Amino acid sequence: MLVYDFAHWAAFLSAALLLNLAPGPDIAFILGHTLKGGRRAGLAAMLGIWTGAMGHVLLAALGLSAILATSEIAFGLVQWLGAAYLVWLGIQTLAAKNPAFVGEAGGVVQSHWPIFRQGVLVDLLNPKVAVFFLAFLPQFVQQGAGPVWAQLLLHGVLIIVVAALVEPPLILLGDRLVLRLRTNDRLALYLDRGLGLILIALGVRLAMMSM
Repeated sequence: MLVYDFAHWAAFLSAALLLNLAPGPDIAFILGHTLKGGRRAGLAAMLGIWTGAMGHVLLAALGLSAILATSEIAFGLVQWLGAAYLVWLGIQTLAAKNPAFVGEAGGVVQSHWPIFRQGVLVDLLNPKVAVFFLAFLPQFVQQGAGPVWAQLLLHGVLIIVVAALVEPPLILLGDRLVLRLRTNDRLALYLDRGLGLILIALGVRLAMMSM
């Protein structure tokens, strides 16, 4: 049984909240899709990111993330795959002749499964996320509180739960701010291009990160 005192939960939940409030690639990816395609596109991106993050939590609990933290070759391989994937997505978006999504208010709305899959891969192919979980989660492991793998898994899942309190309101706010803009075909195209530039910028940022 996993047992912790109040001080432990206060420290962990405060850290988890601050981490989720801090702007980062995940928020940029989610808000980019929200501005482009509305709240459903944003929610699909968010769920994809969460699924990828859950994959990293499982890897950290199993100890596999340690490979990325100690092997420059493995880290570099995943890093460049992730960067190339983001840039490829961005180029595809920039090259599209018409906006893929015009939003819930009108226009063509395609399946959101591709966005979900993109979110999963964007998160899974970011070695920094793996290293983060491996560095952050063990700080809250307490001797005698329960199996280490179970403690890592619990705290990793709770980080995603805290994200569920932060990110959905941001999606709803972003959707409301550009609801009228997306009904204009030209502005919708600009939003589409903006997302492409965001994806390319995230790819370049990931490629430039050091281990």
